[in-house]
Amino acid sequence: MASGFTEEDDALLTELGVEADARKEASRAPNEERVIAGFEEIQRFVAQHGRAPQHGEDRDIFERLYAARLDRLRELADCRALIEPLDHQGLLAGVQAAPITTADELDDDELLAQLGVDDAAPGGITELRHVRSAADKRAAEEIANRQKCEDFETFKPMFEQVQKEISSGLRQTRRFERKSEIAPGRFYILGGQKAYVATMEQPTVNEHGNIDARLRVIFDNGTESNLLLRSFQKALQQDPAGRRIIEPSAGPLFSDQNEEGDEASGIVYVLRSKSDHPSIAAHRDVLHKIGVTGGDIARRIAAAKHDPTFLMADVEVVATYELFNINRTRLENLIHRVFDAARLDIEIKDRFGQPVIPREWFLVPLFVINEAVDRIRDGTITNYTYNPKKAALVRADQGHSSVRRI
Repeated sequence: MASGFTEEDDALLTELGVEADARKEASRAPNEERVIAGFEEIQRFVAQHGRAPQHGEDRDIFERLYAARLDRLRELADCRALIEPLDHQGLLAGVQAAPITTADELDDDELLAQLGVDDAAPGGITELRHVRSAADKRAAEEIANRQKCEDFETFKPMFEQVQKEISSGLRQTRRFERKSEIAPGRFYILGGQKAYVATMEQPTVNEHGNIDARLRVIFDNGTESNLLLRSFQKALQQDPAGRRIIEPSAGPLFSDQNEEGDEASGIVYVLRSKSDHPSIAAHRDVLHKIGVTGGDIARRIAAAKHDPTFLMADVEVVATYELFNINRTRLENLIHRVFDAARLDIEIKDRFGQPVIPREWFLVPLFVINEAVDRIRDGTITNYTYNPKKAALVRADQGHSSVRRI
Protein backbone atom coordinates (compact mmCIF):
# COMPACT_ATOMS: atom_id res chain seq x y z
CA MET A 1 0.00 0.00 0.00
CA ALA A 2 1.18 3.57 -0.72
CA SER A 3 0.84 4.47 2.93
CA GLY A 4 3.31 1.78 3.96
CA PHE A 5 0.69 -0.13 6.02
CA THR A 6 -0.32 -3.70 5.16
CA GLU A 7 -3.91 -4.92 5.51
CA GLU A 8 -2.83 -6.75 8.67
CA ASP A 9 -1.41 -3.49 10.03
CA ASP A 10 -4.67 -1.68 9.25
CA ALA A 11 -6.70 -4.34 11.02
CA LEU A 12 -4.45 -4.25 14.10
CA LEU A 13 -4.49 -0.45 14.28
CA THR A 14 -8.26 -0.42 13.89
CA GLU A 15 -8.58 -2.83 16.84
CA LEU A 16 -6.40 -0.44 18.85
CA GLY A 17 -8.73 2.45 18.00
CA VAL A 18 -6.47 4.24 15.52
CA GLU A 19 -8.53 5.43 12.56
CA ALA A 20 -7.15 5.60 9.05
CA ASP A 21 -7.96 9.34 8.86
CA ALA A 22 -5.89 9.96 11.98
CA ARG A 23 -2.90 8.25 10.32
CA LYS A 24 -3.33 10.52 7.31
CA GLU A 25 -3.39 13.59 9.58
CA ALA A 26 -0.07 12.53 11.08
CA SER A 27 1.54 12.88 7.66
CA ARG A 28 0.39 16.48 7.09
CA ALA A 29 2.92 19.18 6.33
CA PRO A 30 3.97 21.43 9.25
CA ASN A 31 2.25 24.47 7.74
CA GLU A 32 -1.03 22.53 7.51
CA GLU A 33 -0.67 21.39 11.13
CA ARG A 34 -0.24 25.02 12.22
CA VAL A 35 -3.35 26.13 10.32
CA ILE A 36 -5.36 23.34 11.96
CA ALA A 37 -3.98 24.22 15.40
CA GLY A 38 -4.97 27.86 14.84
CA PHE A 39 -8.49 26.85 13.80
CA GLU A 40 -8.83 24.62 16.87
CA GLU A 41 -8.09 27.62 19.09
CA ILE A 42 -11.02 29.41 17.48
CA GLN A 43 -13.23 26.35 18.01
CA ARG A 44 -12.34 26.31 21.71
CA PHE A 45 -13.34 29.96 21.96
CA VAL A 46 -16.71 29.20 20.33
CA ALA A 47 -17.29 26.21 22.64
CA GLN A 48 -16.63 28.41 25.69
CA HIS A 49 -18.60 31.50 24.63
CA GLY A 50 -21.30 30.02 22.41
CA ARG A 51 -20.56 32.38 19.47
CA ALA A 52 -17.93 33.15 16.85
CA PRO A 53 -15.21 35.68 17.74
CA GLN A 54 -15.94 39.26 16.70
CA HIS A 55 -14.03 42.45 15.94
CA GLY A 56 -14.49 45.62 17.99
CA GLU A 57 -12.61 47.80 20.42
CA ASP A 58 -14.78 46.55 23.28
CA ARG A 59 -13.68 42.97 22.63
CA ASP A 60 -10.87 41.11 24.34
CA ILE A 61 -7.60 41.25 22.39
CA PHE A 62 -7.56 37.48 21.89
CA GLU A 63 -11.12 37.51 20.54
CA ARG A 64 -10.14 40.20 18.02
CA LEU A 65 -7.15 38.13 16.95
CA TYR A 66 -9.34 35.04 16.53
CA ALA A 67 -11.79 37.09 14.47
CA ALA A 68 -9.00 38.24 12.15
CA ARG A 69 -7.75 34.67 11.77
CA LEU A 70 -11.24 33.34 11.00
CA ASP A 71 -11.77 36.01 8.33
CA ARG A 72 -8.61 34.91 6.53
CA LEU A 73 -9.46 31.23 6.84
CA ARG A 74 -12.82 31.91 5.19
CA GLU A 75 -11.17 33.83 2.35
CA LEU A 76 -8.44 31.34 1.35
CA ALA A 77 -9.68 28.35 -0.63
CA ASP A 78 -6.76 26.06 0.27
CA CYS A 79 -7.30 26.68 3.99
CA ARG A 80 -11.05 26.14 3.71
CA ALA A 81 -10.49 22.82 1.98
CA LEU A 82 -8.07 21.77 4.73
CA ILE A 83 -10.28 22.54 7.72
CA GLU A 84 -13.81 22.04 6.37
CA PRO A 85 -13.87 18.39 7.56
CA LEU A 86 -13.14 19.68 11.09
CA ASP A 87 -15.73 22.49 11.04
CA HIS A 88 -18.45 20.88 13.16
CA GLN A 89 -19.58 24.34 14.38
CA GLY A 90 -20.24 25.75 10.89
CA LEU A 91 -17.72 28.57 11.32
CA LEU A 92 -16.59 28.63 7.69
CA ALA A 93 -20.16 29.12 6.50
CA GLY A 94 -20.72 32.07 8.86
CA VAL A 95 -20.85 35.71 7.84
CA GLN A 96 -17.53 37.46 7.94
CA ALA A 97 -17.29 39.80 10.95
CA ALA A 98 -17.45 43.55 10.40
CA PRO A 99 -14.00 45.11 9.95
CA ILE A 100 -12.42 47.37 12.50
CA THR A 101 -13.01 51.02 11.67
CA THR A 102 -11.61 52.81 14.71
CA ALA A 103 -8.54 54.78 13.67
CA ASP A 104 -6.48 54.03 16.75
CA GLU A 105 -7.06 50.28 16.57
CA LEU A 106 -4.72 47.88 14.80
CA ASP A 107 -5.58 47.23 11.16
CA ASP A 108 -6.05 43.68 9.90
CA ASP A 109 -2.44 43.29 8.80
CA GLU A 110 -1.17 44.34 12.23
CA LEU A 111 -3.66 42.06 13.96
CA LEU A 112 -2.51 39.17 11.81
CA ALA A 113 1.10 40.03 12.58
CA GLN A 114 0.36 39.86 16.30
CA LEU A 115 -1.41 36.57 15.66
CA GLY A 116 1.61 35.12 13.92
CA VAL A 117 0.24 35.22 10.37
CA ASP A 118 2.33 36.78 7.61
CA ASP A 119 -0.13 37.58 4.82
CA ALA A 120 2.69 38.70 2.52
CA ALA A 121 4.49 35.38 2.81
CA PRO A 122 4.34 32.95 -0.13
CA GLY A 123 1.89 30.69 1.64
CA GLY A 124 -0.33 33.46 3.01
CA ILE A 125 -2.09 32.27 6.13
CA THR A 126 -0.41 28.89 5.91
CA GLU A 127 2.80 30.61 7.03
CA LEU A 128 1.91 30.80 10.73
CA ARG A 129 5.03 31.89 12.58
CA HIS A 130 3.82 30.50 15.87
CA VAL A 131 0.83 29.05 17.65
CA ARG A 132 0.44 30.10 21.27
CA SER A 133 1.93 27.87 23.93
CA ALA A 134 -0.13 26.12 26.58
CA ALA A 135 0.90 28.84 29.07
CA ASP A 136 -0.33 31.55 26.70
CA LYS A 137 -3.63 29.73 26.26
CA ARG A 138 -4.10 29.45 30.03
CA ALA A 139 -3.39 33.16 30.39
CA ALA A 140 -5.99 33.97 27.73
CA GLU A 141 -8.57 31.72 29.38
CA GLU A 142 -7.99 33.37 32.77
CA ILE A 143 -8.46 36.84 31.29
CA ALA A 144 -11.66 35.76 29.51
CA ASN A 145 -13.09 34.09 32.62
CA ARG A 146 -14.67 37.11 34.31
CA GLN A 147 -17.66 37.47 36.59
CA LYS A 148 -19.85 40.32 37.77
CA CYS A 149 -18.22 42.53 40.41
CA GLU A 150 -20.85 42.66 43.17
CA ASP A 151 -19.27 45.66 44.93
CA PHE A 152 -18.42 47.60 41.76
CA GLU A 153 -20.01 50.77 43.19
CA THR A 154 -16.99 50.93 45.50
CA PHE A 155 -14.60 51.03 42.55
CA LYS A 156 -16.64 52.99 40.01
CA PRO A 157 -15.67 56.44 41.41
CA MET A 158 -12.01 55.43 41.23
CA PHE A 159 -12.29 54.60 37.53
CA GLU A 160 -14.13 57.86 36.88
CA GLN A 161 -11.45 59.84 38.72
CA VAL A 162 -8.64 58.10 36.84
CA GLN A 163 -10.34 58.86 33.53
CA LYS A 164 -10.64 62.54 34.48
CA GLU A 165 -6.95 62.64 35.40
CA ILE A 166 -6.00 61.00 32.10
CA SER A 167 -8.16 63.45 30.15
CA SER A 168 -6.66 66.43 31.98
CA GLY A 169 -3.10 65.20 31.52
CA LEU A 170 -2.54 64.68 35.25
CA ARG A 171 -2.04 60.98 34.56
CA GLN A 172 -0.49 59.40 31.50
CA THR A 173 -0.28 55.88 30.12
CA ARG A 174 2.84 53.97 29.19
CA ARG A 175 3.33 50.81 27.14
CA PHE A 176 3.38 47.75 29.40
CA GLU A 177 6.82 46.27 28.84
CA ARG A 178 8.48 43.13 30.07
CA LYS A 179 10.21 45.01 32.90
CA SER A 180 6.94 46.60 34.07
CA GLU A 181 5.56 45.33 37.37
CA ILE A 182 2.10 44.48 38.67
CA ALA A 183 1.25 45.97 42.06
CA PRO A 184 -1.94 46.34 44.12
CA GLY A 185 -3.56 49.76 43.94
CA ARG A 186 -2.44 50.39 40.35
CA PHE A 187 -4.38 50.80 37.13
CA TYR A 188 -3.71 49.18 33.75
CA ILE A 189 -5.38 48.99 30.34
CA LEU A 190 -6.08 45.55 28.88
CA GLY A 191 -8.20 44.85 25.82
CA GLY A 192 -9.31 48.48 25.73
CA GLN A 193 -10.62 48.35 29.32
CA LYS A 194 -9.17 49.94 32.43
CA ALA A 195 -8.22 47.35 35.05
CA TYR A 196 -7.53 47.95 38.75
CA VAL A 197 -5.52 45.51 40.88
CA ALA A 198 -7.55 45.55 44.10
CA THR A 199 -5.63 42.91 46.05
CA MET A 200 -2.65 40.60 45.74
CA GLU A 201 -2.45 37.43 47.81
CA GLN A 202 0.75 36.15 49.36
CA PRO A 203 3.23 35.32 46.53
CA THR A 204 4.17 31.68 46.01
CA VAL A 205 6.70 29.82 43.89
CA ASN A 206 5.14 27.82 41.02
CA GLU A 207 6.31 24.52 39.57
CA HIS A 208 8.78 26.31 37.30
CA GLY A 209 10.43 28.18 40.16
CA ASN A 210 8.80 31.53 39.27
CA ILE A 211 7.18 33.90 41.74
CA ASP A 212 3.41 34.11 41.26
CA ALA A 213 0.41 35.43 43.21
CA ARG A 214 -3.36 35.45 42.91
CA LEU A 215 -4.86 38.87 42.11
CA ARG A 216 -8.30 40.38 42.31
CA VAL A 217 -8.59 42.54 39.19
CA ILE A 218 -11.57 44.87 38.72
CA PHE A 219 -12.47 46.04 35.19
CA ASP A 220 -14.26 49.29 34.35
CA ASN A 221 -17.17 47.44 32.74
CA GLY A 222 -18.27 46.10 36.14
CA THR A 223 -16.62 42.68 35.94
CA GLU A 224 -13.77 41.14 37.89
CA SER A 225 -11.40 38.20 37.64
CA ASN A 226 -9.17 36.34 40.09
CA LEU A 227 -6.07 36.16 37.93
CA LEU A 228 -2.61 34.87 38.52
CA LEU A 229 -0.06 37.67 38.45
CA ARG A 230 1.94 36.03 35.65
CA SER A 231 -1.20 35.52 33.52
CA PHE A 232 -2.17 39.17 33.89
CA GLN A 233 1.40 40.24 33.12
CA LYS A 234 1.56 38.02 30.04
CA ALA A 235 -1.77 39.30 28.72
CA LEU A 236 -0.66 42.92 29.13
CA GLN A 237 2.59 42.19 27.31
CA GLN A 238 0.84 40.41 24.43
CA ASP A 239 -1.88 43.04 24.04
CA PRO A 240 -0.51 45.55 21.48
CA ALA A 241 -2.49 48.23 23.32
CA GLY A 242 -1.61 46.97 26.83
CA ARG A 243 -0.77 49.95 29.03
CA ARG A 244 0.04 50.90 32.59
CA ILE A 245 -1.58 54.04 33.96
CA ILE A 246 1.03 56.00 35.88
CA GLU A 247 0.36 57.93 39.05
CA PRO A 248 -0.15 61.71 38.93
CA SER A 249 3.08 63.56 38.17
CA ALA A 250 5.20 63.56 41.30
CA GLY A 251 7.79 66.17 40.43
CA PRO A 252 11.54 65.89 39.94
CA LEU A 253 12.42 64.37 43.33
CA PHE A 254 10.07 61.44 43.41
CA SER A 255 8.10 60.32 40.36
CA ASP A 256 6.05 57.47 38.94
CA GLN A 257 6.69 58.88 35.47
CA ASN A 258 9.83 57.76 33.70
CA GLU A 259 10.90 60.27 31.09
CA GLU A 260 13.39 59.40 28.36
CA GLY A 261 16.87 59.30 29.83
CA ASP A 262 15.69 58.77 33.42
CA GLU A 263 17.50 56.13 35.42
CA ALA A 264 15.24 53.77 37.35
CA SER A 265 16.05 53.83 41.07
CA GLY A 266 13.59 51.50 42.76
CA ILE A 267 10.37 51.26 44.72
CA VAL A 268 9.28 52.42 48.15
CA TYR A 269 7.13 49.65 49.62
CA VAL A 270 4.81 49.48 52.62
CA LEU A 271 4.12 46.06 54.13
CA ARG A 272 1.74 44.76 56.78
CA SER A 273 2.52 41.71 58.89
CA LYS A 274 0.28 38.63 58.99
CA SER A 275 1.88 37.42 62.22
CA ASP A 276 -0.47 35.89 64.78
CA HIS A 277 1.73 37.13 67.65
CA PRO A 278 -0.78 38.80 70.03
CA SER A 279 1.13 42.09 70.30
CA ILE A 280 1.61 42.37 66.55
CA ALA A 281 -1.95 41.31 65.72
CA ALA A 282 -3.35 43.91 68.14
CA HIS A 283 -1.59 46.72 66.23
CA ARG A 284 -1.80 45.22 62.74
CA ASP A 285 -3.68 48.14 61.12
CA VAL A 286 -1.02 50.69 62.08
CA LEU A 287 2.13 48.55 62.12
CA HIS A 288 3.96 48.92 58.81
CA LYS A 289 7.35 48.04 57.42
CA ILE A 290 8.64 50.84 55.17
CA GLY A 291 11.56 50.12 52.89
CA VAL A 292 13.14 50.88 49.55
CA THR A 293 14.25 48.23 47.07
CA GLY A 294 15.73 48.15 43.61
CA GLY A 295 14.56 44.58 42.98
CA ASP A 296 11.32 42.66 42.64
CA ILE A 297 9.08 43.06 45.69
CA ALA A 298 7.40 39.67 45.28
CA ARG A 299 10.79 37.96 45.30
CA ARG A 300 11.90 40.13 48.23
CA ILE A 301 9.03 38.97 50.46
CA ALA A 302 8.63 35.39 49.19
CA ALA A 303 10.48 33.90 52.20
CA ALA A 304 9.23 36.44 54.77
CA LYS A 305 8.10 33.83 57.29
CA HIS A 306 11.70 32.61 57.61
CA ASP A 307 13.21 36.09 57.94
CA PRO A 308 13.32 38.00 61.25
CA THR A 309 13.42 41.24 59.24
CA PHE A 310 9.79 40.45 58.39
CA LEU A 311 8.95 39.37 61.98
CA MET A 312 9.19 35.70 60.97
CA ALA A 313 5.76 35.86 59.31
CA ASP A 314 4.16 36.36 55.93
CA VAL A 315 3.41 39.94 54.89
CA GLU A 316 1.11 41.72 52.46
CA VAL A 317 1.95 44.68 50.24
CA VAL A 318 -0.36 47.59 51.07
CA ALA A 319 1.31 50.37 49.04
CA THR A 320 4.15 50.94 46.57
CA TYR A 321 5.67 54.07 45.03
CA GLU A 322 7.99 53.88 42.03
CA LEU A 323 10.87 56.36 41.91
CA PHE A 324 13.48 57.55 39.44
CA ASN A 325 16.81 59.38 39.60
CA ILE A 326 17.15 59.24 43.36
CA ASN A 327 19.53 57.62 45.83
CA ARG A 328 17.66 54.71 47.38
CA THR A 329 19.76 54.55 50.55
CA ARG A 330 19.44 58.26 51.28
CA LEU A 331 15.69 58.19 50.66
CA GLU A 332 15.24 55.21 52.98
CA ASN A 333 17.27 56.93 55.68
CA LEU A 334 15.14 60.06 55.26
CA ILE A 335 11.87 58.14 55.63
CA HIS A 336 13.16 56.29 58.68
CA ARG A 337 14.31 59.55 60.26
CA VAL A 338 10.87 61.09 59.80
CA PHE A 339 9.16 58.13 61.53
CA ASP A 340 11.91 57.38 64.04
CA ALA A 341 9.72 58.36 66.99
CA ALA A 342 7.31 55.55 66.07
CA ARG A 343 9.91 52.88 65.34
CA LEU A 344 8.91 49.47 66.70
CA ASP A 345 11.20 48.20 69.46
CA ILE A 346 10.97 44.43 69.37
CA GLU A 347 13.39 41.52 69.51
CA ILE A 348 12.77 38.53 67.25
CA LYS A 349 14.50 35.15 67.32
CA ASP A 350 15.63 33.92 63.93
CA ARG A 351 15.27 30.26 62.91
CA PHE A 352 18.58 29.49 64.61
CA GLY A 353 17.43 31.03 67.89
CA GLN A 354 19.60 34.13 67.56
CA PRO A 355 18.08 37.48 68.64
CA VAL A 356 17.45 40.07 65.91
CA ILE A 357 16.04 43.61 66.24
CA PRO A 358 14.17 44.65 63.06
CA ARG A 359 14.65 48.34 62.27
CA GLU A 360 12.11 49.05 59.50
CA TRP A 361 8.78 48.58 61.33
CA PHE A 362 6.83 51.64 62.46
CA LEU A 363 3.55 52.21 64.29
CA VAL A 364 2.19 54.66 61.74
CA PRO A 365 -1.23 54.78 59.99
CA LEU A 366 -1.12 54.30 56.24
CA PHE A 367 -2.68 57.71 55.54
CA VAL A 368 0.26 59.37 57.32
CA ILE A 369 2.71 57.41 55.17
CA ASN A 370 0.86 58.65 52.08
CA GLU A 371 1.14 62.21 53.38
CA ALA A 372 4.87 61.73 53.91
CA VAL A 373 5.21 60.56 50.30
CA ASP A 374 3.38 63.67 49.13
CA ARG A 375 5.80 65.83 51.12
CA ILE A 376 8.73 63.95 49.63
CA ARG A 377 7.28 64.75 46.22
CA ASP A 378 6.98 68.48 46.88
CA GLY A 379 10.29 68.70 48.74
CA THR A 380 8.89 69.79 52.13
CA ILE A 381 9.48 66.53 54.03
CA THR A 382 12.74 67.77 55.59
CA ASN A 383 10.68 70.24 57.65
CA TYR A 384 8.56 67.51 59.25
CA THR A 385 8.71 64.61 61.65
CA TYR A 386 6.10 62.23 63.04
CA ASN A 387 4.38 62.84 66.38
CA PRO A 388 3.02 59.51 67.73
CA LYS A 389 0.71 61.19 70.27
CA LYS A 390 -1.02 63.21 67.55
CA ALA A 391 -0.67 60.45 64.93
CA ALA A 392 0.32 63.17 62.48
CA LEU A 393 3.25 64.82 60.78
CA VAL A 394 4.31 68.01 62.54
CA ARG A 395 7.02 70.53 61.90
CA ALA A 396 10.37 69.16 63.04
CA ASP A 397 10.74 71.53 65.99
CA GLN A 398 7.41 70.26 67.42
CA GLY A 399 8.16 66.54 67.20
CA HIS A 400 8.92 64.13 70.03
CA SER A 401 11.56 61.42 69.94
CA SER A 402 10.74 58.21 71.69
CA VAL A 403 10.99 54.61 70.55
CA ARG A 404 7.65 52.77 70.76
CA ARG A 405 7.55 49.38 72.51
CA ILE A 406 4.73 46.86 72.17
